[in-house]
Amino acid sequence: MGTYDSKNIKNEQTDEENGILYGRNVVTEFLRSGRHADTLFVSSDTSEKDLSFYRALAAGSGAVIKTVPAQKLTRICGSERHQGVAVSASFCDYVTLKDILKASETSGKAPFIVICDGIEDPHNLGAILRTAECAGVSGVIIPKRRGAGVNATVHRTSAGACSHIPICRVSNIVSAIRELKKAGVFCYCADMDGSYCYDTDLTGPVALVVGSEGFGVSRLVKESCDGVVSLPMFGQVNSLNASAAASAVIYEMVRQRIS
Repeated sequence: MGTYDSKNIKNEQTDEENGILYGRNVVTEFLRSGRHADTLFVSSDTSEKDLSFYRALAAGSGAVIKTVPAQKLTRICGSERHQGVAVSASFCDYVTLKDILKASETSGKAPFIVICDGIEDPHNLGAILRTAECAGVSGVIIPKRRGAGVNATVHRTSAGACSHIPICRVSNIVSAIRELKKAGVFCYCADMDGSYCYDTDLTGPVALVVGSEGFGVSRLVKESCDGVVSLPMFGQVNSLNASAAASAVIYEMVRQRIS
């Protein structure tokens, strides 16, 4: 997916977290989230019914609507896969860790947090965000450095889920874990040498740390956690993709929480 500067569509040297999102599902979820958008681009061959739908969504986000020929929309997006609609905006309004904890307290539900330690592949981050949103996770924490930020690829891979889940970006994952522990949140990391997640009590206030694709959870982060959980492996391949492993453990946590 191409990412273009919303201030200068022709300029390909852009901030990866500000630019163009395209595709009906991604754009619809972004606008429904109530986030601010700069401009909503709609193909001139869009039906009046669809145009009215997008006008209503744009009104809630403050976006200016521009009707453009399909070929121009392709140039704006850098792709023919725009499905007739695109939006220029900042891809993510990051929240603070205190915001996530406060929202959990207000909802009356125990914090249920996912921490991404060095997830560099935006496809993996998007997939984790999608699972987290579907599972009712309170918020996701990602690092400011040594990890993917929320960009157009993350939005597309998450199917728009990252427009609906609180995302906190921190300077130091270890410091964030310490803050969570002070707030009474038990922190577990997913790693191969841990106890099976099925045998670990993952109810109550809990955070799960998912490590990077190539190196897993970093040593200092692992030492900062309350425990280590793992998944059983019976095949010849000794590890799962980061997002697949995260999904399996997250839904074990969901199972325990609802049972």
